[in-house]
Amino acid sequence: MRKLWGIAFGVVCGFLGAGLLLLATNRPRGESIQLSPPPTRAPLVVHVTGAVVSPGVYFLEYGSRVKDAIAASGGLEIEADASLINLAMPVEDGMQVWVPYKVEKIVESGASTIIPGQSTTEIGGGKININTASQGELESLSGIGPVRAKAVIEYRLEHGPFREIEDIQNVSGIGPVTFENIKFFITVTGPSDGQ
Repeated sequence: MRKLWGIAFGVVCGFLGAGLLLLATNRPRGESIQLSPPPTRAPLVVHVTGAVVSPGVYFLEYGSRVKDAIAASGGLEIEADASLINLAMPVEDGMQVWVPYKVEKIVESGASTIIPGQSTTEIGGGKININTASQGELESLSGIGPVRAKAVIEYRLEHGPFREIEDIQNVSGIGPVTFENIKFFITVTGPSDGQ
């Protein structure tokens, strides 16, 4: 009986050995596994605006962050307040990156309030009337440069005077953040002397 078991075991081992030998000899040698390259991704198109050196539309590599978008636009302006944005946030295609301006500090001087960037004639009324303000007066407001000031004037000409200060947000390029920066310095009192 032991002899039969020994023969059976030998036959099974023989078949296993032959199978392993067959697998080893049929396996191609020297061939490397080819991995397909990852799909190429189109560049991200991002609109960078606000307190940056060169606002505009930029193409960024996939995986870019807000800090990369700002770098592409020439970096931050001196008046920029980067503490209000997340520089590490991933950029998405079609995204607008808006860099806010610093809120101007109010310096108390006796009984009058002096706001940096404004002349004493503008301070006399306390606030700038956005219905009658000139280009220069509008530009003295935080976050309102030449382009936005011109847009305010063009909006007034096309739509008439603003009814409330919040209506300035209807002007292209002036959003909630800019409005928060200027709301304490503007008014919509009616024009004087029939103007």
